Amino acid sequence: MSEREQAVTEEVLASFAGTADPRLREIMPALVRHLHGFAREVRLSQGEWEAAIDFLTRAGHITDERRQEFILLSDVLGLSMLTVAINEPDMPGATEATVFGPFFVDGAPEVPLDGDLARGAAGTPCHVSGHVLSADGTPLSGVRLDVWGADEDGFYDVQYPGERSAGRGWQRTGSDGAFRFWTVLPTPYPIPHDGPVGDLLTATGRGPMRPAHLHFKVTAPGHRTLITHIFVAGDPYLDADAVFGVKDSLVVRAEHHRGGEAPDGSRPAGEWTSMAYDLVLVPTADAD
Repeated sequence: MSEREQAVTEEVLASFAGTADPRLREIMPALVRHLHGFAREVRLSQGEWEAAIDFLTRAGHITDERRQEFILLSDVLGLSMLTVAINEPDMPGATEATVFGPFFVDGAPEVPLDGDLARGAAGTPCHVSGHVLSADGTPLSGVRLDVWGADEDGFYDVQYPGERSAGRGWQRTGSDGAFRFWTVLPTPYPIPHDGPVGDLLTATGRGPMRPAHLHFKVTAPGHRTLITHIFVAGDPYLDADAVFGVKDSLVVRAEHHRGGEAPDGSRPAGEWTSMAYDLVLVPTADAD
């Protein structure tokens, strides 16, 4: 490293010495050191710097209330999953966390036990059930579960025009900690790849596919909020998730049925599926 390069870095580092917030005073110099180190390591050219600025500008322009390109960028670079790994409590038996994803929406409809959160989403009906437990096995009643997923064409409701809510909802667990709802069987789908993140994947020879999954956000008093997925066993993209979110413990078998009686006592016509999985939360004291 030349003296001229070192002088630039040292001047920038010194500019943050008066930062009042101690955590920000820790973060900013570390960011500068790594960012400047990256530029020196690859000998960043002026043209490459301009291309990077253009890339980030395009990501900003395509981001709106329905699409978050910067979350996609964080996901495909593995930063999202690394942040999850850094912050996840190390407690054997607890359900593992994974990426939040860009398609969570506040204000989804409440769905009663055995209710339908598909609400017209296209796909094979799927009954999903399980229990929410504390780490010691105690069932947790009244826990809020937000659930969302894509339809059989690989699209979330927010990717369609209009204000339709389909394939998402929330419910509270019963007195025994149980949750039960109908949705549609998840299918693999590509992350949005018609923008700068898609261009990055193409340029690096990577694909945009995610294996079939359902998203869960589980919130319970006295427990750490859990953000996770359940993945469908046998999916061809389990080992090639574009956002690195798959964990073996989250892979669940989908049972296929034709006719017969469903777990809620109904008798669906034609093909339907079922998935069962318990969610184990970490008490806040143990997380701390």
